[in-house]
Amino acid sequence: MAIKLLFVCLGNICRSPAAEGIMLDLIQKAGLSDHIHCDSAGTSNYHIGDPPDSRMVMTARQRDIHLQSLARQFHGSDFENFDLILAMDRENYQDILRLDTDGKYRDKVHLICDFCQSHAQKDVPDPYYGGRDGFELVLDLLTDACQGLLVHLKETYPDLGCS
Repeated sequence: MAIKLLFVCLGNICRSPAAEGIMLDLIQKAGLSDHIHCDSAGTSNYHIGDPPDSRMVMTARQRDIHLQSLARQFHGSDFENFDLILAMDRENYQDILRLDTDGKYRDKVHLICDFCQSHAQKDVPDPYYGGRDGFELVLDLLTDACQGLLVHLKETYPDLGCS
């Protein structure tokens, strides 16, 4: 059994690839790489094929997190292909739900910050136009949220093979 996670932001070059990288690191450390798969996408088509923003790559690398995805746009087929779709903010969340015209996949779509264990914020702010502190904050929020998400997955899917 493999659980498939999709992290979604606007352009798929800062927040969602960071979430994907953090989650992949946590999954690998938990020995669950065969059981949980991750991808990321953007609601826009601004950066299709681009690597993650160099500032996010550098900030993540300082935490020993490696970002390697290439930007792609969210597609309607992602509703079928992923078990959980994790939006970085409420605007992304609404953009995703607008593509689910029948409401068939609503239960798959969540705000990533709903899984935070120590932060109260509901949105991961877009650091693109800000300074270094914005990238650090994004990584702090996403690390907290991904740790909570992993706990949730272990509780929800006890047959993942984790102890």
